[in-house]
Amino acid sequence: MSDRAEESQPRPRATPRERTDASDADAERRRRRAQFLRERAEALELRDRVQPRRARAARMRQQMRMRTFRW
Repeated sequence: MSDRAEESQPRPRATPRERTDASDADAERRRRRAQFLRERAEALELRDRVQPRRARAARMRQQMRMRTFRW
């Protein structure tokens, strides 16, 4: 019973400082993620240029995967 009583009580509101800290942390996380994704895409492009045969085979496998995938 005490668990239900605790769940039904409203959560305390975040102070403006806590909200800005959380939004700053979210913004920083998004910035780092975007940087990672850019670097990853660049690395994949470089690998494709350096190993064209392997890249072509990977593209063909991906196409086959997409053709045989059922929705």
